Amino acid sequence: MLSREEIEAILLQAEVIKEGHFLLTSGLHSQYYFEKFRLLERPDLLSPFCEELARSFEKADFSGVCGPTTGGVIISYEVARLLGKRCLFAEKTKDGRDFLRSQTIRKGESFIVVDDVLTTGGSIRASIDALKRHGGEAIAVGVLIDRSEKPPDFGLPFLSVYRNPVENYLPAECPLCKEGLSLSKPGGKA
Repeated sequence: MLSREEIEAILLQAEVIKEGHFLLTSGLHSQYYFEKFRLLERPDLLSPFCEELARSFEKADFSGVCGPTTGGVIISYEVARLLGKRCLFAEKTKDGRDFLRSQTIRKGESFIVVDDVLTTGGSIRASIDALKRHGGEAIAVGVLIDRSEKPPDFGLPFLSVYRNPVENYLPAECPLCKEGLSLSKPGGKA
C-alpha cells in the first residue's frame, strides 16, 4: 500500500499538480489543476495507483470495470486487467454518456466505475446512468485522485487512492478573476 508521502512524491515527479488560475471542464475556476496526462503518459508511475484501486476491489463480486472517456478508459482497462475482468468505457454523447462501438451489457451485470480525477463527479454519474439504461448496475466507484471539496454521494461505496480537497469557484465569484490573474484552460495545446 502506498503512503500519502509516496503518492505525493509520484505526483510531483510526474508534474501532475499545477498552480495558477484554471478553467476546469466543469466550468468552475480553481487555483490548482491536476494534469492527469502527466501521470497517464507514464505507465511506470500510473501502475501503483491502478494497483491500489484493484487491490481495494479484489474481494468484491462484479462482472467488469467501467470508465468514462478520456482518462477513465486507461484506468478502467488497467484495473480490469489486474483483476481479470472485462472493461467497458462510456463515451460522451449529446445526451450524456453511452456505450458505443458495439459494447454490450447483459441485464444484471455489475460493474465498478473508475476514473482518473474527481472534481464534481459528472462523468462518473453519467457512466452510472448509462450502465442503468443498458440493464447493468454500478456497485462501487473508485478514482485515482479526488480533488473535490466534498466527495459527491453516488449512493455507492467510494474510494480514492489520493484525496486532496481543492476549493473551486463559480466564475462570477472567483477571487482569482477579481485579482486579474490570467485564466488558463488546460487540456489543449500548451
